[in-house]
Amino acid sequence: MQKTTAVVGAGLGGLTLARVLQVHGVPVTIYEAEASATTRTQGGLLDIHEATGQVALRAAGLHDEFLELVRPGEDAKRVVDRHGTVLFDRPADPGSVRPEVDRGELRRLLIDSLAPGTIRWGHRLASIRPRPEGGHDLTFVDGSAARADIAIGADGAWSKVRSLLTPAKPLYSGTCFVEIALTAGARNSRDSRDSRDSRASVAAIGSGTLMAVAPGKGVIAHRCADGSVRGYVALNGPEEWMRSNDFGDPSAGLRQLAGAFEGWSPLLTAFVTESDAEPRLRPVYALPVGVSWDRSPGVTLVGDAAHLMSPFAGEGANLAMFDGADLAGKLVEHPDAEVALAAYEQRLFPRSSDSARRSAQNLNVFFGRDAPKSVVTLFDRF
Repeated sequence: MQKTTAVVGAGLGGLTLARVLQVHGVPVTIYEAEASATTRTQGGLLDIHEATGQVALRAAGLHDEFLELVRPGEDAKRVVDRHGTVLFDRPADPGSVRPEVDRGELRRLLIDSLAPGTIRWGHRLASIRPRPEGGHDLTFVDGSAARADIAIGADGAWSKVRSLLTPAKPLYSGTCFVEIALTAGARNSRDSRDSRDSRASVAAIGSGTLMAVAPGKGVIAHRCADGSVRGYVALNGPEEWMRSNDFGDPSAGLRQLAGAFEGWSPLLTAFVTESDAEPRLRPVYALPVGVSWDRSPGVTLVGDAAHLMSPFAGEGANLAMFDGADLAGKLVEHPDAEVALAAYEQRLFPRSSDSARRSAQNLNVFFGRDAPKSVVTLFDRF
């Protein structure tokens, strides 16, 4: 009798896992909390790495389709100080081994590659419990339930499945993000002076990503091919401060954010004052570096559920997809699921620890006392 496999979460890791299993004829069901694939936007661009994310996409048989999503020319990088002085300027590389793609488009590619009915939308996990005879019982907020011989937590930062394996919880990194955006249509509808100012700010980005950083703060903005801008403001602060600033009034929130950048070039503060995005604080959390667990029958984790980290190694999404493909490969290779899960985790722990360590170090590089020179030094190494 073939074992049943349940994946909790339809992020990039869970989707890649399911796709690779289905390529090899292994049935799988994904349970996803969101009501549909379009419930929320999926963030900005991802650079997909040759040794991780692209390996996973090849295993999923989707590499050619992935190449059609690539955004050529959008991998350029520019670092400036708070006055807008350019300190580092690297043009786009047409042959980049880390091409940029839109996260939402990549997720859609993976979703569309799965057999109809694979994803059970609107299934938010309420609890998961091991069964005495093996496997797990899953119950969902809507009152439905399921059983699975193999349960895989791909349920992100605040994973419920993780609690079966380790008491580790995400810790606040000391840095908060606030999303910013400038849409081309909105800029054109403003008065002529505002429109000129925002166009000058967009031009200052270059063709890819602008990083204006200083100790404890920064503005990071990406110029998309359609002329729009997406990015975020970063601010260091205690968790209590973060929780007390919900920016309920968007206009007041933007003014408050702009105040944190007093003395910065107007070309940079315009990304804050002219932003079209609702200013919501998004604290950066990370699991402790080196999280691991003892083998527990019939359950494991992929992606952020296993190794949540800050985005400053650029590995989060890439590792999530690689985890999914690697785990699927082990389940296909080994008839004994426990052998497969053990083999997967043996590789998971060292690779995730290495990336998490670099992410923590790079977060300090970007917003520590030596910024922005430390960021220039980091990019010079590449």
